[in-house]
Amino acid sequence: MADKNSSKNNFIMQAGILAAAGIISRIIGLLYRGPLQSVIGNLGLGYYQSAYNYYTIILLISSYSIPSAISKAIAQKLGEKEYRNAHRLFHGAMIYVLVVGGIASLFLFFGAGLFVSGAAVTVLRTFAPTIFVYGILGVLRGYFQAHKSMAQTSVSQILEQIANAVVSVGAAYLLIQMFMGTMEVPADQAGQVVRATYGAVGSALGTGVGVLVALLFMAGVYALNRGMILRRVQRDRHIHVDSYGQIFKTITMVVTPFILSTAVYNLSSTVNNSIYTKWYPNLRGLDTVSIYEKYGIFSGQSLTMSNIPIAFASAMASAMIPSVAQLMAARDVKGAREKIGLAVKTTMVISIPCAVGLFVLAKPVISLLFTNKTAEELNLAAALLMTLSLSVIFYALSTLNSSILQGLGKVNTPIINAGISLVVQTVAAVLLLMFTSLDLYSIAIANTLYSGMMCVLNQWAVRRAVGYRQEIVRTFVIPAFASAFMGAAAWAIYEGLYMVTKSMRISVIPAIVIAAVVYFVMLILMRGITEQELRSFPKGYLLVKVAKKCRLLR
Repeated sequence: MADKNSSKNNFIMQAGILAAAGIISRIIGLLYRGPLQSVIGNLGLGYYQSAYNYYTIILLISSYSIPSAISKAIAQKLGEKEYRNAHRLFHGAMIYVLVVGGIASLFLFFGAGLFVSGAAVTVLRTFAPTIFVYGILGVLRGYFQAHKSMAQTSVSQILEQIANAVVSVGAAYLLIQMFMGTMEVPADQAGQVVRATYGAVGSALGTGVGVLVALLFMAGVYALNRGMILRRVQRDRHIHVDSYGQIFKTITMVVTPFILSTAVYNLSSTVNNSIYTKWYPNLRGLDTVSIYEKYGIFSGQSLTMSNIPIAFASAMASAMIPSVAQLMAARDVKGAREKIGLAVKTTMVISIPCAVGLFVLAKPVISLLFTNKTAEELNLAAALLMTLSLSVIFYALSTLNSSILQGLGKVNTPIINAGISLVVQTVAAVLLLMFTSLDLYSIAIANTLYSGMMCVLNQWAVRRAVGYRQEIVRTFVIPAFASAFMGAAAWAIYEGLYMVTKSMRISVIPAIVIAAVVYFVMLILMRGITEQELRSFPKGYLLVKVAKKCRLLR
């Protein structure tokens, strides 16, 4: 029993490490978005996000799914102690990404005009080399994740974001200053477009430099561990050695479903972008520059904020794939059910209060991180974030369940579910834009509908696959009640402080801190989390110590 509990704790701990890194990375990403927006403006953000959406799709198809796919394939070999074959699989994956990543980079550079138009073409071309670099980085991350060692990936993610933040803002500023001669926004629209383009290109350069820095770090880590890895390979006494033909077949069979699933899953943003920035202006006869500005507010501010809590689910998902794959390889269905249940509960305990917090404090949170030039822009960003807040829960659970299904070998199921959800979202977005005056809110509603559909379909599929039934009260009901208390406390504290200080930025920070404490206390008092589960979190022993000192735990 002790070993089983230790295994559970280690699983959550590794996921927690990756989640902490993901959240830190997202926070860094948020912190630099404010200065970046000040430099390149909403129009620049619009060009950047439009190019970024298509860059992401090509990246997903070529390289992005590599860490998850490779970690699953190598974890299966490690579970059978086939260290030589695991290492050959690593080499085969590296060859795969060099070829595929190279082709994808060239395709994106020369074919940028097929996806975007005008100023966004130059921005998209700037992204092209990053795809090649990311593939190599992905293999190295997947290799260490397969060993259930998330620290290396976590550190690389933080380094990537730091470099991205510094270079994005710095390069955007230098390019605008160099080619425009001033940081002042031109009065004419043509000048505004040119300025926004240089700013967006600078930001795209930051993305590439960030990935390169992360690659150099991971390469260094691998070099330090290479001797130990090779010694373990030499001690492997398995007679059967996979040929590289078999290895490439394995990689193709494992990677392809991951690629399709992830690509379809993330196609949502690209479809929304195309509908709103290309189809909608033609439908209504609107100015495309103003459309890109509004889309920059949606994607660069509201959507960015709503994606932060999902980092935990993504980290949990990365930890789930090798763990579930190994358990299923060992035919331990009961163990897989237990791990799934624990992962779902942990994800909900985090994501539900985050969704409530973003809804209640949308306006001051946006004000804290972004420098909207007008009250209208601030109100729009806040209202869109409130509309998106429910999607935090849906995306968190659907992301987790998608990876669980992949770990269970049900690799086609997330693809089908994502495809169905995408059709529903697209139809909803088009109808809302055609027959209502909701404008950009139509995209936010469609996004939430997509995530909700994915959540329901994936949860149902997991339940059918392993005969799993999630505990309801402590997973959903208690966190929801605790979050309601937290939301009320956050609103009351913020409003009270705002009456005194008249500053949203000053008032929101104490409100967030106190709200988190209220949620923690209510969750424990309502028996929503056990001492053992609390200890499994990073620095959980400190949380337990604090809870016992406050007589919340006995």
